[in-house]
Amino acid sequence: MLKLGNLTIETPVVLAPMAGITNAAYRRLCAEQGAGLYVCEMITSRGIVEGDQKSLDMLTFDPRETVRSVQLYGVDPTYIGRAVQILCDSYGVAHVDLNFGCPVPKVTRKGGGAALPWKRNLLGAILQSAVRAATPYGVPVTMKTRIGIDASHQTYLDAGRIAEESGAAAIGLHGRTAAQAYSGQADWSTIAELVSHVSIPVLGNGDIWEAGDALRMVAETGCAGVIVGRGCLGRPWLFRDLAAAFAGEEVLELPTLGEVAAVMRRHGELLAELMGEQRGLRDFRKHVSWYLKGFPAGGELRAALGMVDTLAHLDELLSQLDPTVPFPVAELGAPRGRQGSPRDHIILPQGWLDDTDGLTANLAEAELGVSGG
Repeated sequence: MLKLGNLTIETPVVLAPMAGITNAAYRRLCAEQGAGLYVCEMITSRGIVEGDQKSLDMLTFDPRETVRSVQLYGVDPTYIGRAVQILCDSYGVAHVDLNFGCPVPKVTRKGGGAALPWKRNLLGAILQSAVRAATPYGVPVTMKTRIGIDASHQTYLDAGRIAEESGAAAIGLHGRTAAQAYSGQADWSTIAELVSHVSIPVLGNGDIWEAGDALRMVAETGCAGVIVGRGCLGRPWLFRDLAAAFAGEEVLELPTLGEVAAVMRRHGELLAELMGEQRGLRDFRKHVSWYLKGFPAGGELRAALGMVDTLAHLDELLSQLDPTVPFPVAELGAPRGRQGSPRDHIILPQGWLDDTDGLTANLAEAELGVSGG
């Protein structure tokens, strides 16, 4: 089990927020497969406080979503505190995670995401504000971060200390720097080092492709649980495997193409319920290549699935798949989703590295247009 304050998670597995992916339909799909904590897409604190419709629309939860978890992005302690209060008071949120790990240039160039922990005093002020707002509701606050901006500007140990001192319930660490983005291999040794550095739970993130990877990460690092992102793209049954593995049970056999098609159909159905059939099936299209990765599905059928617009059309196309085809074992342990290349340098606000305070920094535009990633 994973303990986050008063919150107990049956299986120590957290679904990482992913822009355009972890909406209520996908969270429900993953939860149907296994136990864990399922976090919605990242939302800006300013968007919530100012009533931005796009941000508020993302605060949609499935009726059977018993633990509502939200990842909040922000750079201003006041906005963060007010947003946390709104989430707890008006939306029944039971867990708030703060994003200090996003590596995309539009975020770091304004001092947000993985750039912000360099400003130690600002990081502490934000965490304290969030914890102070959440405490009356008994809601745990956690944070997620990276090793640092790059190899020469590491922040994770200071971030862990500040999180603990600020009353955070846990800290998640992605074993890559912002400069690495999603390239190369995650450095799990940093997770182990952070575990020995703090007394609050540490959640490990990076290169969890199979259930065995999660068990190995826990064994090698001593982390209290794992955060799974790209590994579940097109494979929501990974949460079933993870639940079995952490329970000491035998992991079920790999799904056949027919079983994958049934999950695809369920995903399309849930998206249609959430967004309406036409919009939901359009959203489904981006998942097709992940579901069929490595399977012999044929270019024409793949292209047609990439244009699906109704559930009836989806049923017609899925019926053309051979249900007896076994899962492509060559895909096991292989990276999924975006990887990209490491960056030579991270774009930061002018003079960002000159000091570690940040409380007087002008970050007024750092939250504009960031909800969802």
